Amino acid sequence: MARTEQDLRSTLKAGLETLQLHLSDQQIEQLLAYQAMIAKWTQVYNLTSVRDPAEMMTHHLLDSLAAVPALQRYLQGTGLEQGSRLLDVGSGAGLPGVVIAICCPTVAVSCVDTVAKKAAFIKQAALALKLPNLTGLHARVESITQSFDVICSRAFASLADFTNWSAGALAPHGVWMAMKGKHPADELQALPQNIAMFHVEQLKVPGLDAERCILWLRPVS
Repeated sequence: MARTEQDLRSTLKAGLETLQLHLSDQQIEQLLAYQAMIAKWTQVYNLTSVRDPAEMMTHHLLDSLAAVPALQRYLQGTGLEQGSRLLDVGSGAGLPGVVIAICCPTVAVSCVDTVAKKAAFIKQAALALKLPNLTGLHARVESITQSFDVICSRAFASLADFTNWSAGALAPHGVWMAMKGKHPADELQALPQNIAMFHVEQLKVPGLDAERCILWLRPVS
């Protein structure tokens, strides 16, 4: 095994331990294979500006993995562990959607992006990683008519735009899960009155010295 591959595996395993995220050996291999796929496709299609494998591990994989325990807690608390549907908006290379699909095999994950090559990458990842619960959609989120229990995004747009554009895809009981860096007080103030934040969680990403949080939002009447 190449040194870099060993280092990445060690970094990933240490990060999972810090996050108290218990994954099988198969899931760990899927995550490593997924990162290798991003690196390979990025050489041709520029999926991400991050090229260094170690940086990709912290800034992409572990950054996305840090949100998984929070999502699992929400799904368990609402009785949605089995058969829930999640939409990842502006998914790009599938962050965090593909990571969620690997870690939460009972969640049906759809990753939507307006860039055809990025949606094609998600479809290829679903095949290569054997993830029957993962779908890639080439579309504008405003055009989606299916409904989802959770709609998530990672540094995609302002909270007002994210919720406005994706409102048509939110199930009646659904929530938004917005992954942000610093707590976006200005964006929260700009939200319309019919959308409320009901929970905020600070995240600590292993190996990354940067502020991260998840904002949980829902429509209110």
